Amino acid sequence: MDLVVAGLLAFIGSLTLTPAVRAIAERRGMVARPRGDRWHKRSTAMMGGVAIFCAFVIGILVFSQRLPGGARLVLAGAAVLFIVGLVDDLIVIKPPVKLALQLIVASIVVYFGRRLPWTDSNALNIFITIFWLVGITNAVNLLDNMDGLAAGIVAIACAFMAATFLLNGQMSEALLPILLGGAALGFLVFNFSPASIFMGDCGSLFLGFALGGTALLSTYDRARNVGTVLVTPVLIMLIPIFDTCIVAVMRKLNGRAISQGGRDHTSHRLVGLGISERRAVQLLFALSMASGALALIVRQMRLDVMIAALVGFLLVLLSIGLYLSKVRVYEEGTEPPNSAVLRALVGFPYKRRVFEIVLDVVLIALAYQCAFLLRFDGGVPAGQMDVFLKTLPLVVAIEMGFFLMGGVYSGLWRYVSTADVVVLGRSSLLGAAVSTIAAFIVVGPSSASRGVYVINALLVMVFVVVSRFSFRLLQTVIKGKKSFHPDARPVFIYGAGDRGELLMRELLKDDEHRYAPVAFIDDDLTKTGKVIHGIPIFPSSELAQLIERHRVRDVLISSRKVPEEKLRQLESLGVYLGRLQIRIEREVVHSSDFAAA
Repeated sequence: MDLVVAGLLAFIGSLTLTPAVRAIAERRGMVARPRGDRWHKRSTAMMGGVAIFCAFVIGILVFSQRLPGGARLVLAGAAVLFIVGLVDDLIVIKPPVKLALQLIVASIVVYFGRRLPWTDSNALNIFITIFWLVGITNAVNLLDNMDGLAAGIVAIACAFMAATFLLNGQMSEALLPILLGGAALGFLVFNFSPASIFMGDCGSLFLGFALGGTALLSTYDRARNVGTVLVTPVLIMLIPIFDTCIVAVMRKLNGRAISQGGRDHTSHRLVGLGISERRAVQLLFALSMASGALALIVRQMRLDVMIAALVGFLLVLLSIGLYLSKVRVYEEGTEPPNSAVLRALVGFPYKRRVFEIVLDVVLIALAYQCAFLLRFDGGVPAGQMDVFLKTLPLVVAIEMGFFLMGGVYSGLWRYVSTADVVVLGRSSLLGAAVSTIAAFIVVGPSSASRGVYVINALLVMVFVVVSRFSFRLLQTVIKGKKSFHPDARPVFIYGAGDRGELLMRELLKDDEHRYAPVAFIDDDLTKTGKVIHGIPIFPSSELAQLIERHRVRDVLISSRKVPEEKLRQLESLGVYLGRLQIRIEREVVHSSDFAAA
């Protein structure tokens, strides 16, 4: 009950203090003005971090008797970085100086005994912990790039961190993330799009260090579940880590300094795909919740099951990262990378094929492991684990060989079609069949489980096909229902056949046409009531009523079989007709043209 009261106290405190801080900041001119490398487009009050910090401190003072001893050291470090951020907001501190101060504070915290027990080497744990504290601090700082994003992600991370402590039986330690999350959530009310106040560096540095430091308080027995200690905090903080990795890698590959500001974060790339700012932030919230939920789930998993789940989740993240990396966010003429290795990597002509091959190796291995896990209900016997380890290289080699011979690597993911699915399915099933025979020869029919190899054949095919459709799936999930240009005119498409679907895809892909399809019209009554790309099909007999109901004045003719009398009838309804035309023009080039050139 005290924890609920503590969360409400921090939330109400932040909710009350934020408007007061905003008023003072506006009155004293402490506002963030629009800049070319920043996202916001109007002057916005700063210093929201002051409200977050004060609300948190109030909660700490009220519940000071419940604080565990190690928490005070983390809180002292977070308070120091709040002051560093406050000074930076007021007079600007150079990035190297800020980094040096973060390293000093993190080193002091580690010196006095707070560290992550991730390895058996004390020296390595010290290095990892310092890197963790500084990394999470800067990750949250970088994440503060769009209205509500940093505050919301911190609140979500705090919720899962508190749940982890409660499951560990650490009631006192759970107080910190609850207070921190409550303060961030109260600030989020005023920071969500459209934001009326920003937290500034004083808020992001404080939240980042406090959140990273809170992970050091876990005392869960490492021997009982290594995944809890190693994986749980990383999954809970995954979105700041993911965003930092994308920014760092893409800036390096494009010859930009990592410390250089810009509109190239995960949130900016999502908006670059054509979705709204609010939806971009909400998608990242959802991904943060998914990774936090996985952090709680892996606590109960066996090590082999946990590895399979994590590899699958990381492959999803990798697909998202690759999809977002295609979004154009840098100006033309970006300088090439300074490093010769990076220049060679960027210019390497077959990097896409190499990536596909490496990905398929991982997918084949993952499918094989999942087949064993499914066959034996998540608990693979020791004897069967020996079979898995002994036959895994053989299975991967044979199935990859059939992928190469089957022409799997001759297509482009962006234009994957039914013909490609046939190639993928045939290669997967043939490879799985031959690898099954080879595995039975190697370990003997009595040792190998037939069910494993049946499941493996199905999983390999599903995993590979889904990976090829991943970009289309991501586009559907990220963009949701297509929102057309605000100036687009409502239009009917006459003809719900292949050409109508082709026309619909072109209108969905390109906003320059300025048409927003409302419905398909077709003379075939068997198509009535069905949909194409979410657009319903109506019979042509209802066209007059539909035109009146939807105030449509344009009809696009996709079919080549519309009779002339039907076209005249359409014109009599007062609509403008457009026709889809696909033609190939042959151009004869004379030798004199080359001579003139």
